Amino acid sequence: MNTKKARYITTTLPYVNASPHMGHALEFVQADTLSRYYRLMGEEVFFNLGVDEHGQKIARQADAQGIARQAYVDKYAAEFQKLIEALDLSPDNFIRTTASTHQAAAAEMWLRCDAAGDIYKKKYTGLYCVGCESFKTDSDLVDGLCPDHKVAPEAIEEENYFFRLSKYQMYLEEYLAKPGVITPDWRRKEALAFVQSGLEDLSISREKTRMDWGVPVPDDDEHVMYVWFDALTNYISTLGWPGDAAGQYTTFWVDGQTLQLAGKDQIRFQSVIWQAMLKSAGLPATDSVFYHGFINSGGHKMSKSLGNVIDPYKLVARYGTDATRYLMLRHVHPTDDSDLTWEKMDEWYTAGLVNGLGNLTARIMKMSETHLEPESFEPLDPMTLDAPNMLNFQHAMDHIWSLVQRADERITETEPFKLIKTDPDAAKAILRELRADLLHIGRLLLPAMPTTSATIRAAVRSNQKPENLFSRLDS
Repeated sequence: MNTKKARYITTTLPYVNASPHMGHALEFVQADTLSRYYRLMGEEVFFNLGVDEHGQKIARQADAQGIARQAYVDKYAAEFQKLIEALDLSPDNFIRTTASTHQAAAAEMWLRCDAAGDIYKKKYTGLYCVGCESFKTDSDLVDGLCPDHKVAPEAIEEENYFFRLSKYQMYLEEYLAKPGVITPDWRRKEALAFVQSGLEDLSISREKTRMDWGVPVPDDDEHVMYVWFDALTNYISTLGWPGDAAGQYTTFWVDGQTLQLAGKDQIRFQSVIWQAMLKSAGLPATDSVFYHGFINSGGHKMSKSLGNVIDPYKLVARYGTDATRYLMLRHVHPTDDSDLTWEKMDEWYTAGLVNGLGNLTARIMKMSETHLEPESFEPLDPMTLDAPNMLNFQHAMDHIWSLVQRADERITETEPFKLIKTDPDAAKAILRELRADLLHIGRLLLPAMPTTSATIRAAVRSNQKPENLFSRLDS
């Protein structure tokens, strides 16, 4: 009897006001690798991707370009959907917040929070950053500017609906006190300190006279939902909530193990606001949120003005899909900020893949093809895929590459290509062991580099040297 829990894994929803960037690629590849790993371990998995399509920023950009808002989000949603093929992702759903099913779920979330007495209306004056789609306090600003967007927020006075976030301070302190609800743990402590400093109620609507691109507030034609209140609900609307005809909501959110992946700037939204919304609506909290760092380039935040933006599609065009996944998983720190340049990535690609895994595969399979007969191998046993700490992607990849290095060292030490002339039986025994080691490496690569894994395993089973796994780069 299988007693393992179902696994629910989701990324955050990228805001469709621009093309995908490296942070999106990193988060998607991390989530996909975990999803593939748990499936191979025999567990039932639901992997969610999607896009966030409402808000003032999108409305303004679409209007400025003279494009209908829906057409504008359709264009950028397609850009993100193309990443599924480009990065060989395996989502079970790609949710869009403009979908009628999602909007119905957002309305239900509103009604449940309202029924709990957690939504009220009041006049409000505040400083609003359109780039962040949120209000700012003076303490949030640096020299009067939003620290992220370097612009002064707009002073706005209007009547909004508010969510009683302050009501859930004690609940959130208890939730965040539990180790494991956030990885890494120092981010959990950061979130807990934020909550302990005091929570203010959250504005969760916008007047249609100022901003009308959003999910309508139930029973109030003059307001639309604040984009975050709408978008956060995607994590359960993707499972069919508030209905559960297919049983997915119960299987994966209620009874399953839930894991959200997000950038380090998302803590307030994912581990504070969203958890309070769930509690207000009488729904289970997220079991854990994994926060990754940012990707910089050349010591600076990627920006078009600096000319240091790295496009994930260009990465795939230069290195290939599996090599791009390798670079994301082995050479980007899982939780801290990382720095990428084309020069560094060329170096990592050549050392780890061309001269490393690719060369090892060619050497072993050339000798095997020449001196050994094909051999039957046991079917893939999921338990052999266990690797150290799968949330530490670098650790897991380094573990695999330690096996690559060990196999290389054994060839250097034993020189089976010479030994075959003086002691064929001993040489063949070494080659069989090397071939088995290569098969094991191929199996371990299944979650991270699925096509490379398939190529290596097929080569070992057919006892034939594959074509070059990784091409040398043009100078």
